[in-house]
Amino acid sequence: MSISKESELIGMKAISEVVGKTLRLMREHAAIGMSTKELDEFGGEILKSHGAKSAPYETYGFPGYTCISVNEAAAHGIPSEKVILKEGDLINIDVSAELNGFWADNGGSFVLGEDIHNHQPLVNASKEILQKAIYSIKGGVKIADIGYLIETEAKKCGFTVIKNLAGHGVGRSLHEAPEDILNYRVRSNKERFRKNTTVAVETFISTKSTVAVQQNDGWTLVGNRGGFVTQHEHTILITDNEPVILTEANGIWE
Repeated sequence: MSISKESELIGMKAISEVVGKTLRLMREHAAIGMSTKELDEFGGEILKSHGAKSAPYETYGFPGYTCISVNEAAAHGIPSEKVILKEGDLINIDVSAELNGFWADNGGSFVLGEDIHNHQPLVNASKEILQKAIYSIKGGVKIADIGYLIETEAKKCGFTVIKNLAGHGVGRSLHEAPEDILNYRVRSNKERFRKNTTVAVETFISTKSTVAVQQNDGWTLVGNRGGFVTQHEHTILITDNEPVILTEANGIWE
């Protein structure tokens, strides 16, 4: 959305603080032996305590307050009593919500406990690439150039990007223009980031796959070539200089 008055910025800061805090607390709460359903309900209670509503549930009727994807699941994992967290699991939590007519989105991947499966290099690459991408964004920068940066940095690390998942505009709804802030360059896309707009920028970095494929449950996505995928995401306000990281409270770069 385009921020044209102080009240809009205040509204975006408020919901961004809520989803950021929820993501951080869920990451800290995750424990070996816990089900993803239990972790999701913990996050749902935090959102409710702030008067916020789950965006995927409100927008799409998603069966959970948050998306929790474990190991081979790339995104949109459904919280379940049957999925029990284990040592070394690669976990992604994506939290988006609405408060007082404003929407914000953020996410992050992490390794639970000891990194016995060597997922941490993939996690680190995703976080670092997101940081490089976000701090390269300002008014007038081509969206395609950020996609090129993300894919190039992933290749340097020996990884691929998921090409059919993308960042997006956010503010008055969960998904707004620009609809596709992709992790690779589309040369024909001449669209540029605009000053004083809010967008959710996210990396989808993979060990093998390039496309996320929907499973029979109608939600969960996995990579087309197997392997693992990490995602990190911030909602930001674009300026003429460094962007404002609205979801800074999630602590994904700490």
